[in-house]
Amino acid sequence: MEKLMRILTDGYAVKILTMSYGKEKSAIELSQELNVPIAACYRRLHTLEELGLVSEQERISDRGKRIKYYHSNIQKAVISIEDNRITVELVMRDGKSKKYHSKIVAGYGK
Repeated sequence: MEKLMRILTDGYAVKILTMSYGKEKSAIELSQELNVPIAACYRRLHTLEELGLVSEQERISDRGKRIKYYHSNIQKAVISIEDNRITVELVMRDGKSKKYHSKIVAGYGK
């Protein structure tokens, strides 16, 4: 849950999810269009893919080069906090919904 929350509140990751929802994009396209450093873009894409939030499809370019294209799997994300609990609900492109719950633990004196 912590990794999911971190990525859903990361500015670069949210931009990537938004830009790759309507049309799949390569990492280079995302980096250029969003003004995100390419290394940061690849790191976010790796985490997003690991969590199942983006899908990748590899294609061969006209020049014979393999290029990966990424597509957001999230249609909608809702984060709510109530009674010392946090809930994340993800509605995926296929219509399925996933809910994650966690208790909020605050650290003091750090």
